[in-house]
Amino acid sequence: MQRTRTELDRPDLSEAGVVAWHVEGPGPPLVCVHGAGVSSRELLPFVSGRAGVRETWAVDLPGFGSSRRSGRPLGLHDLAQALDVWRQQAGLAEVVLLGCSFGCQIAVEAALLAPERVRGLVLVGPTTDPRARTWQGQVRRWLRNARCEPRRLAPLTFRDYREAGPRRVVTSFAESIHDRVEDKLPRVGAPALVVRGEHDALVPQDWAQRVTRLLPEARLLVWPGAAHMVPFAAPDDLGSAVEDFLAAV
Repeated sequence: MQRTRTELDRPDLSEAGVVAWHVEGPGPPLVCVHGAGVSSRELLPFVSGRAGVRETWAVDLPGFGSSRRSGRPLGLHDLAQALDVWRQQAGLAEVVLLGCSFGCQIAVEAALLAPERVRGLVLVGPTTDPRARTWQGQVRRWLRNARCEPRRLAPLTFRDYREAGPRRVVTSFAESIHDRVEDKLPRVGAPALVVRGEHDALVPQDWAQRVTRLLPEARLLVWPGAAHMVPFAAPDDLGSAVEDFLAAV
């Protein structure tokens, strides 16, 4: 797995940098986008399993993981812009975006920013269900979900929170809560695969079904036995399902 660092060359993002990991393989490239407050650490098992199968990337967006802290916490739109600027500087003309949790919202925003450059979307655990669009609702669901995640995930998550710092963590969760992604989904032109873990307390089944219906071209896959972080819990099996989806894109 190779590691790269890119300093973004847009003036309004001049203090932002992106660190990315990637493996070689045929295209179109698959770019994985992490969730709120965390980094690509939880996605690297998935990425490493794609070596030789698919050119696959995982990015640490500005302020998270190994990427340099920007001068201010970036909101949803700025994070999507940073992702698109990074894509251009990385020389990726056309990509498939795989978002996890809040990363789904960033992926949707990026797909609307450059629709001609996003060939497909994989939305794993798409947030945020409008019925829990409060801090209290999200915390309750997060705690219920945590009981069903692999135990080895918790140390990675808290390490990510510590490195990002409380201001960025809170800002990213606030962006996740307040973003009305349901208003954007009907405008997505790319085909999509929606993935929900069977025991995902953050993304109820009826919300995952609504996300799928709102997208013009999408299908839903429910992963048995998994909670919210399907790429971490079942990286190789999810990789096979993504390849099946990409074969039709």
